[in-house]
Amino acid sequence: MRKVKGIMTALLGLGACLALSGCARSVLNYQIAESIGTLGQYENNEPVETPKMQAERERKESEAAVEEHLTSVLEEAEGMAQRYEYAQAISHLQNADISHEDERVTEAVTRYQEAMENMYEYEGEIGHLSFTNLIADPSLAFDGDGNAAVYASNMITLSEFQGILEQLYENGYVLIDLHSLVEETEESEGRTVMTRKNPLLPQGKKPLILSVDNLNYSSVINGDGVATRLTLDEQGEVQAVYTDAQGHDLAGDYDIVPVLNTFVEEHPDFSLGGAKGIISLSGTEGAFGYDLSEESSAAAEENQETVRAIAARLLEEGWQFASAGYSYTYLGDMTYEGLQQDMAQWEETIGVLIGETDILMYPYGAEVDYSTEKAVYLMDEGFRYFIGMWTEGDHFEVNEDYARQTRRMVTGYVFEQLPTNFDQYFSSSQILDEQRP
Repeated sequence: MRKVKGIMTALLGLGACLALSGCARSVLNYQIAESIGTLGQYENNEPVETPKMQAERERKESEAAVEEHLTSVLEEAEGMAQRYEYAQAISHLQNADISHEDERVTEAVTRYQEAMENMYEYEGEIGHLSFTNLIADPSLAFDGDGNAAVYASNMITLSEFQGILEQLYENGYVLIDLHSLVEETEESEGRTVMTRKNPLLPQGKKPLILSVDNLNYSSVINGDGVATRLTLDEQGEVQAVYTDAQGHDLAGDYDIVPVLNTFVEEHPDFSLGGAKGIISLSGTEGAFGYDLSEESSAAAEENQETVRAIAARLLEEGWQFASAGYSYTYLGDMTYEGLQQDMAQWEETIGVLIGETDILMYPYGAEVDYSTEKAVYLMDEGFRYFIGMWTEGDHFEVNEDYARQTRRMVTGYVFEQLPTNFDQYFSSSQILDEQRP
């Protein structure tokens, strides 16, 4: 009864306040709170929420939370579908804690099922394009000094690479994982038998393997307009660092890895299942621009941890690693003992930082004879995918114990000497940098 009287008093006071030219909200809140005994208990003395008001608020909050969760699940499924992972997208929707009768969910499932049914089995040649470092600032690289000719011959520019990506995308190429081309079957006594598997692709799409050859930055001079190392930014994303004409170190899309990452982020349908490419690494000159030799670098241990962190992030981003041997020399010319020593050094220097890999990318494309004990040794070491090099044409074969592929190096030298070599992929004449000498 006393509380009712208090409320009545507050209402009378409110009426008086309104009649006398009005009151501030804070004053009204104070008077009501004082009358009903909640003064100082709530922020700004706002009146206490009634049970009906609370129920309505909680209902709206619950509906908003359900809608937010549903929207998030739909967006995640759509992201998978954009990478042609239709089965995973359908499974994600069907297993999520959402209303499966929602029209948006049923529409998405139907659309993904139809897209999956329309995929075709690709039976043609498998292309593999391989790159070295990019020239971020041609004016610094092509300045007429002794390194200019080397850069012009061995590398391509940032704008040329971006032009290549655009043409590959427009021509229907899709990045795929090399392993998706092989079926590995475990047989008795632990033996794994490999057979070729044709990839399933959306209509109009063609598969492509991309790689970066020996990414250690050892042949780059700082200040020549070429990135000198990889790094992780504050968000944990891999960036390339190069020094501009004013001497400032800039981190961003200045080399193959971050440029391709950005392109796939903007064009997720350029990648099947999020595949990016293969990065080969030797060991004698470090990795990713970091000296790993304890004899020559006081920061060797710190550099090792940096390389380990970058490698882990690259794997998360869809990149894979390949061995290029420790010394990056002609493996086919080595003795059996020399090959053993070289690969052991690679494992101790690089393998322990990047994790296991079953891909060997031959330096200069010089393969070993697969009928010799050297090939048996490499397979015993866990290598099953061997990548050589052809100037022209594509080759991919799968034997019971290994798969073998050739790659085409994309360099300024090939642009000059074999200008039509890449015509089925892109037109080199249309992407040439006007600053190229």
